[in-house]
Order: sequence, then C-alpha cells, then structure tokens
Amino acid sequence: MEDLTQSPRPARVPPVVNAPPVWALPPVVPPPLPPPRGKSRLARWLGSLGVVGTLVLTLGGKLKFLLPLLKFIGPALKTGGTMLFSIGVYTLVFGWRFAVGFVLLIFVHEMGHVFAARQAGIAVSAPTFIPFIGAHILLKQAMPGAWVEAKIGYGGPLAGAWASALCHWVWLETGNPIWAALAYTGYFLNLFNLAPISPLDGGRITAAISPWLWIVGYALLGGWLGLRLYRAATGTDSLSTGVFLMGMILVLGFPRLLTLFRAQSAEERRYFTVPLRQRLGMSLAYFGLIAALAYGMTLTHLNPEGLR
Repeated sequence: MEDLTQSPRPARVPPVVNAPPVWALPPVVPPPLPPPRGKSRLARWLGSLGVVGTLVLTLGGKLKFLLPLLKFIGPALKTGGTMLFSIGVYTLVFGWRFAVGFVLLIFVHEMGHVFAARQAGIAVSAPTFIPFIGAHILLKQAMPGAWVEAKIGYGGPLAGAWASALCHWVWLETGNPIWAALAYTGYFLNLFNLAPISPLDGGRITAAISPWLWIVGYALLGGWLGLRLYRAATGTDSLSTGVFLMGMILVLGFPRLLTLFRAQSAEERRYFTVPLRQRLGMSLAYFGLIAALAYGMTLTHLNPEGLR
C-alpha cells in the first residue's frame, strides 16, 4: 500500500534561456512599398502630343516662315523614300553597288525632265521611283503645244546620256567593270526611252517632228512583243518583266495612236503646229542622240549579272 504521507515530487521546470537585450536586436525594416504605377504608353504618347500641339498653336503665327521648307520636305521624302526602296529591291538582284548607280542614273534622267519643264514654265511634280519600271514625274498643267512637249521629253534622255557618258569615262580611267555596266545600262535605257511611241519620251519628241512616227514605234514594239510571246508559247523562251512592261506601254499608247486616224479639231491642229525650222532641229537632235546612245552601247557592252 502506497504511503500517502510522503511529500509529492516537485514538477520539472524547463531551463531558462537568456534572451539578448533589446538594444542588441537588429532593427526592424519594413518591407519596401511597391513602386508607383507609371503611366501607360498611350497616356505618355498623348501627353507628348498635347505638348507639341500646344506649342504649334502658340507659336504657329511665328513659324510661318517654315511653310516653304515643309513644302520642300514632303516631295523630298517621297523621292528619297522611293529611291531607297528601289535601291533595296535592285540590290537583291544586282548587288548594292550596281543598284545605287542604276537608281542615280534614273534620277539624273528624271531631273533632266524637271529642268526642261521649269525652263519652259511648266510645273511638274518631284520624281517618284517604281522598281523595275523606272520613275516618273507628273505634269501639274497642260502642255501648250507639241514643241514644248518635245523639249521636255528630250531633256530626260539628254541628261541620262551625259550621266552614262560620265560612267563610261570613269570606266576608261579606272578599269572597274561596274562603271562599264552602269554606262551600258544607262545608254540602253535612254535609247529605249527614245522609241517613238507614247508615253515614252520618244513619243513626246516625235510629236513635234511628225506624229506619224508613232506608227513606226508601235510596229517595232508590237513586233518585238509578239515574237517574245510566240517564243514563250513554243517553249523556246520565258516571259519576263520586260514583256509585261512592253505590253503596258502598247496599251497606254494606243489611244493616242488612234488620234492619227480621225478628224482633228482646230485645237489639236494648233497643238501639233510646229515651224519647219524647229522640226528639222528636233529631228537632228533626236536621231543624233539615238546614234550616240547606240554607239555607246557597242563600246560598253557588259552584263551586270556578275557584279555582286
């Protein structure tokens, strides 16, 4: 029997752990607050636009002298942008060196038209480039007569011939075949543009010599196109961009060709009235330039395909 008089055993007390003093504890650093949410990209863009708009409205009356500059920047960007695009496209085919020179040759050709038009008092647009087609300018007013049309049409091939001759000279001095290829291509393109069919330059020039020359140009170009189509149909040749371009030229020139076979109005007769002296002078300049370009081609014949 258990002895109830014995005193109970004391309870077990856990040992006391000495905690460090408060001053020894590391400071409590609160967690960083999230960064303030920035404005959206759209809000920032609209804010900047608002600032610019306010400045323009405030200073608009004081910046009127910049308007002529802005009118110049627009055409310059259009011409420069289409030039760069054309260079990029031609680079994929011929390499960048030939592409740059080729587009510059076209630019000189078009500026020849622009210079001749301004000399005649005709307003025209800045050149616009289209890969594998070339470039063009737009007339901003009607032609007063065939003589003015012929002079403007002649200005392009004349300037292009001089640019090609410059490439020819550089080739003779350096022996670099890239310049021979550029000269040959420039001679060829300007010679092609002298074909007597509208809307090519030759069609505009022959309007002052004799519009009946359009029939010759149409027959030559139509015969060439028919031969290419026949060879493509028989499998001896393939269609190319040039075939499409020739077909487009024939379609565009057909309406003006038809004017030769109907009665002309008094206004049309006045338009094509050119003094004999001017006809003879333009004939000499036209056929002389054709001969010079053809001769230049024979001196610089070189295929640009291998000039990468």
